[in-house]
Amino acid sequence: MTQIANSQDEFGLRIAAQLNSASLELPHDISERLRAARTRAVAARLKPQIQLQMSPAVIQQNGTALLNFGDEGLNIWSRLASLLPLIALVAGLALIQNFMDDDRTNELAEVDSALLIDDLPPAAYADPGFLQFLKNPVASESKE
Repeated sequence: MTQIANSQDEFGLRIAAQLNSASLELPHDISERLRAARTRAVAARLKPQIQLQMSPAVIQQNGTALLNFGDEGLNIWSRLASLLPLIALVAGLALIQNFMDDDRTNELAEVDSALLIDDLPPAAYADPGFLQFLKNPVASESKE
């Protein structure tokens, strides 16, 4: 493992030497821009990537320690904005329920109108003998 790391370091040093030798031939303004870019890159690299936030208070509740981070900068508008997806979900579900109710009502209206237009009275469909008559294949053949 160290041999690989050593070879990588050696390769990096050779590339740095090539770049340094080529940078001597560059005009002054370009070399200054490169120096400024290197300085910014090193400064950005040295900044810590993770910032720890200390809890101002530890609350003990029922044998459990809870960390209190305060308000976390949430004002009334950001709290209301966090409720918008929930409001959209509830409105969408209500809209779907409304469409489903309308579809069911239309289906029932079609069945009712078919029963009222039909030659048979609606009481015939409730008669168990009539249902047996419809299920009997002989009765349906003789009908034709």
